[in-house]
Amino acid sequence: MDIKLYSVCLAILLLVVTSFIYGLKFLKKRNYLLGIELLIVTFSASNFLFYFLSGAHFAYRISFFLDAFSRGFGIPVIAVAGLMAVTHRYKPSILMDVVFFGAAIAGTVALVAADFVIQPRPYFYVVMWGAFSIYLAYFAKRLVSAGENLHAMGVILVLLSSQAIACIYDFYTIPGDDDHIVFYILAVTTWSFLSVELYYAYCALEGAEANEQNSNKVSTQVAPM
Repeated sequence: MDIKLYSVCLAILLLVVTSFIYGLKFLKKRNYLLGIELLIVTFSASNFLFYFLSGAHFAYRISFFLDAFSRGFGIPVIAVAGLMAVTHRYKPSILMDVVFFGAAIAGTVALVAADFVIQPRPYFYVVMWGAFSIYLAYFAKRLVSAGENLHAMGVILVLLSSQAIACIYDFYTIPGDDDHIVFYILAVTTWSFLSVELYYAYCALEGAEANEQNSNKVSTQVAPM
């Protein structure tokens, strides 16, 4: 195993660990949309790692399907709905969570199985990720308004790096990277950063919103002199 393969395996392992830890953290906050989506990323990355180590094609097929799920629907739709808990106080019911995932699974099956979507599929991924980036820009703006400038910068970095990965994924090969190992390292490292930063940015905005609500309650309870 050469240094490039060691490096990509370590990068994938990092994604397995970060998405698992922060997926569980979101579940503890009862945000099932974000929690389960990150655990799907964990399972996808675990299979991708197993494929690199063993060459097992079934593991690659599982990872391919879950990657399509996350790129097409999991992050752009489900994760955004989960983040809306702190930007729009959106808290769907368990039934609605099931509907989100059920619809995303059905959409992914069509995305990977239907012949007519083979050519437009890469463009679909870019469009969906572009929509996610627009939401991230709004999320960063909310963080700035809450005084969380450091996390706002982190979210902007997630936006720029993940959008760059989305744009070159199916359209551009890094010079000298014919086996795509360098790209995979960059991609999974970016997704690891996304998993971590979204959690802490979420907590920061959640805390700021809670403080604002408490301040409003105190101000309404204090009688004028």
